[in-house]
Amino acid sequence: MKSIRNLAACIVLLAASFGAPLPADALQGQADKTLSPYFFVKSDDPEVDCLPLQRTRADVDIAGVIADVKVTQVYKNQGQKPLEAIYVFPASTRAAVYAMRMTIGERTIEAEVKERGQARRDYEQARDNGQSASLLEQQRPNVFQMNVANILPGDVIKVELNYTELLVPTSGIYEFVYPTVVGPRYSEKKAGSTPDSEHWLENPYLHQGEKAPYGFDIDVSLNGGVPIQKITCSTHQVDVSYRGKARALVDLADSEKQGGNRDFILKYRLSGNQVQSGLLLHEGEKENFFLLMAQPPKRVTPEHIPAREYIFIVDVSGSMYGFPLDISKKLLKNLIGNLRPSDTFNILLFAGGSTVMAERSLPATAGNIRKAFDIIDRQQGGGSTRLLPALKRSLALPRTEGCSRSIVIVTDGYVAVEEEAFDLIRNRLGEANMFAFGIGSSVNRHLIEGMARVGMGEPFVITKPEEAEARAEAFRKIIQSPVLANISIDFGKFDVYNVEPPSVPDVLAERPVIVFGKWRGKPRGTITIEGVTGKRKYHKKIRVADSKQSKDNKALKYLWARHRIAVLGDYNKLNKNDKRVKEITRLGLDYNLLTAYTSFVAIDKQIRVKNGKAVTVKQPLPLPQGVSDYAVGAEMQKSAFRYSQPPGAPPVGRLFSKLRETEEVDAVKDEGAPEPAVFGPVCTIENISVTGTLSKGAIEKALLAHLSHLSQCLHTAPVPPAGTPFTVELKLDSSGQVVKVTFVKGKKILSKKHRECLTVVLKKISFPAPSDNKPARITLTLSL
Repeated sequence: MKSIRNLAACIVLLAASFGAPLPADALQGQADKTLSPYFFVKSDDPEVDCLPLQRTRADVDIAGVIADVKVTQVYKNQGQKPLEAIYVFPASTRAAVYAMRMTIGERTIEAEVKERGQARRDYEQARDNGQSASLLEQQRPNVFQMNVANILPGDVIKVELNYTELLVPTSGIYEFVYPTVVGPRYSEKKAGSTPDSEHWLENPYLHQGEKAPYGFDIDVSLNGGVPIQKITCSTHQVDVSYRGKARALVDLADSEKQGGNRDFILKYRLSGNQVQSGLLLHEGEKENFFLLMAQPPKRVTPEHIPAREYIFIVDVSGSMYGFPLDISKKLLKNLIGNLRPSDTFNILLFAGGSTVMAERSLPATAGNIRKAFDIIDRQQGGGSTRLLPALKRSLALPRTEGCSRSIVIVTDGYVAVEEEAFDLIRNRLGEANMFAFGIGSSVNRHLIEGMARVGMGEPFVITKPEEAEARAEAFRKIIQSPVLANISIDFGKFDVYNVEPPSVPDVLAERPVIVFGKWRGKPRGTITIEGVTGKRKYHKKIRVADSKQSKDNKALKYLWARHRIAVLGDYNKLNKNDKRVKEITRLGLDYNLLTAYTSFVAIDKQIRVKNGKAVTVKQPLPLPQGVSDYAVGAEMQKSAFRYSQPPGAPPVGRLFSKLRETEEVDAVKDEGAPEPAVFGPVCTIENISVTGTLSKGAIEKALLAHLSHLSQCLHTAPVPPAGTPFTVELKLDSSGQVVKVTFVKGKKILSKKHRECLTVVLKKISFPAPSDNKPARITLTLSL
């Protein structure tokens, strides 16, 4: 019980100070279960293996600008009961998953791609029949879920999946990113009213600093096509061996075999800063595909750069505590400290609510910059992550006359409102450019890249403090002037169709112009690209006959289809349309691709479990490196500012430091939001005793998830004295539902309102059903 008290003592509730007690019906609504991540609690049942994933590895083959990746996951059941394992894992936002297979012993079953609902039904039927099966689903463009059913005791089941992606250089540097872990996502969605496809959000996590319970490995074979100048990996220790001037092998060092808690990022530069450009062709049986990559000119800096207005939206929620917020502070000081006097700026801080530096943007004077630094330095991190209200508020701020507005978002992206954020930005397109900085070792790249893409800006990811200065400098260059604008492409006699994108947007960074498509007839003619760079016209010609043909170009059909699916998906989020859903489904089925509406399923024909059902376990994930326990508190709430305070964290009196009220800087409250959060009494668990067949581990988990709600009940005056325990007896029916709450000891320290509120919360907790299907009792001792 000591561990329970220690964890419970770390839970700090920042409740809204309304001056009046919360009504019982409001408390009842707050107690509704949301799809929140939670901490892993190991089962007391020795027969169940709760950690079935043994290892995961990636074999990467990079040829020119195309990476082909094979991901292998090995599951082993070391318990005594058959298992169904569920594993949520990330992938590149540009990954086109085109194959999957499952191996049991000497049998290998190739997966089929099917309509998502049909694949799920086939999998569940096979699982219930006792057959081993695997199901791969896309929950987000960069988040996948693997289900593996009927892993028998002693079984080793291997699941492999293949994907391809395009590598696009920026300023001559190629970057391959292999994400390794999905960070915990903040969600306000209620478990009872959301589709099953959203339940991946409710996933178990280990505590900060705990190593991944599975092995990790990655090998990269790199063929640059031209001599390689330099290879670096800043995230992991690697061994690089060259096989000639243009080829190299990159192996993960033995010391990194549990390094699956942060993105693997490999960067390389070709000799003379060359980039692979030109035309790639693939001639298929039914369709032909092309990829055009044209290197733009070097950036031209205009002599006169117009004044700009910058709105900095800064995430100061619990998941940003420590390392991520430290990077954010360094980045913001660099960005704000280098503004010109003609620029204006504002800062909006957000977690469960938001606050702004000033009602209107302020001139970038030395005094205002110093005040901004003071505000930034005071932030410590805590609370939930309500991104949408912060975006809406930033767009509603009064504009500075005669200035182009840029909104800079700084966050780790641990939210589940990607689609809503994209919709909001699209609907307000033209009001500002959006630039997103992802902060941390394993950020939500789908959100970071998506916000920048739909906001006609650029994404940046910073994994270490020392990268902040270089990323800030890159941002300043992009803001000053685009590399290439007003782009047009004439394909001449080269007969193309289904070209993506239909129109090419301005190129803000020094990266190639990229166009996908299909072609008919013979590859002939000349492609002409025109545009404006600075004050000069840009003109480039590419002869189709000089195109590069290779067996590796077969990936072009997957890359084209993946790009087309992404575009249709973006439009569908803005305005849902059944025709687009059918088109995405058709593309997934025709090109054998994983999509939001198509899944891979592999089913073994043998019936392996004849009596009973497999026990379902969710594979616990490590927290991304540098992310604190703040990111996984008790159940997160949209209306309560609260977070779990790790041991040794500095005392925090308010979620947002009070801003100094001066003539130039005025703290502004979030309209419609609760008053700034203050400390309230903290409820801790002293003892739990159980009669019946309930598992103590499951009881602890359920109680800890609602500890903040119990604490909030005790905020009503008169507040009970600290350190005085009280005991509650819970009577459960055979389904695990609380049917009666009795206060047996210490009743006098609680008011009637305290007891009513605690009763409402305790009756909302869903405990697991007793294994003997008989009623049970829990005796719970709490104190303040």
